[in-house]
Amino acid sequence: MPPTQHHHRWMAEALRQARKGLYSTHPNPRVGCVVVADDVMIAAGWHEYTGGSHAEVNAIESAEIPRGADFYVTLEPCSHHGRTPPCVDALLAVQPARVIVAMQDPNPEVGGRGLDRLRAGGVEVICGVLETQARELNAGFVKRMQQGLPYVSVKMACSLDGRSALGNGISQWITGEPARRDVQFLRARASAILSSAQTVLADDPSLNLRLSRHDLGQAARPRHPVRVLLDSNLRLKGNERIFSSDGEIWIYTCSNNMNKKQKLTELGAQVFGAAANDAGRVALPAMLRDLASRGINEVHTECGQTLAGALIAERLADRIMLYMAPHLLGSGARGSFDLGEINAMAQRKTCRICDIRQVGEDLRLTLDLEQG
Repeated sequence: MPPTQHHHRWMAEALRQARKGLYSTHPNPRVGCVVVADDVMIAAGWHEYTGGSHAEVNAIESAEIPRGADFYVTLEPCSHHGRTPPCVDALLAVQPARVIVAMQDPNPEVGGRGLDRLRAGGVEVICGVLETQARELNAGFVKRMQQGLPYVSVKMACSLDGRSALGNGISQWITGEPARRDVQFLRARASAILSSAQTVLADDPSLNLRLSRHDLGQAARPRHPVRVLLDSNLRLKGNERIFSSDGEIWIYTCSNNMNKKQKLTELGAQVFGAAANDAGRVALPAMLRDLASRGINEVHTECGQTLAGALIAERLADRIMLYMAPHLLGSGARGSFDLGEINAMAQRKTCRICDIRQVGEDLRLTLDLEQG
């Protein structure tokens, strides 16, 4: 087998190990590691949860590692003391021949140091094997480290004619039960679920996670994403269902009404003052940067056409997850994305279709937005 194919084979296995932590590692990246000797995998590990051992250490502790083995790791081994000791030290202690890495740590303040330490210790280092796949797996972590922003995925359910709700605002339920269960897995991998006061007042959702560890295929206890609500004028009363369901609630507001803030705080929500845009609503770029500063990697939205459209119009959305049901709701129904009036084709928003699959009776389209 050519060297490139050989490396791809084992790095693909390391990525499979990393995906076992898809729902549990926030705010850390998902990382996998496999150890190979004489073209046989002798050990494997992945990072399961924040505060737990890293992938390399889990692999080393799972078997007796012979000197001169090859390590395939999906992210550059850490070289600093955090909640756990540096993985580079654990690797150097077992004296590998080579460490093959999918991608360098995206944090510009630390990226490359782990690789340099391995080379200084006499270990051959190869970097960049299946890097595209590794970056996709940790798109939110990468974007937060490099841009100070979370990765934003806009979820929308619509009819065949692109309508997200009836003219009277009723939207439950456009899609079927299999599609709604599928959305639960999108929630599970997200750091935060973003919605608006308008959506909460109209639909009264809980926006929490309703999957078990068995559903997620993990030993770790399911983690509820933070529910982030934009409530510019503090219209929420506190008797909405979201306040009696599991999970943290963060509210961003432009209001200075201390009585309302106090009431929501007493109900367990954290209320943050936010900058206002020209329309008096929460300014989205500053809000997202604040989320990133609080360790939020991936934002999954469950909102109406106004917020969804604003995220796209302001080039803050990275991906659209569109669930399309085989129904027609007519021209009087509400659209999916409020982008304002577009008068020229050059102003249109263009997406790249990444995936189309059937979920129950509905279609799920995965679309990446072109930011150019």
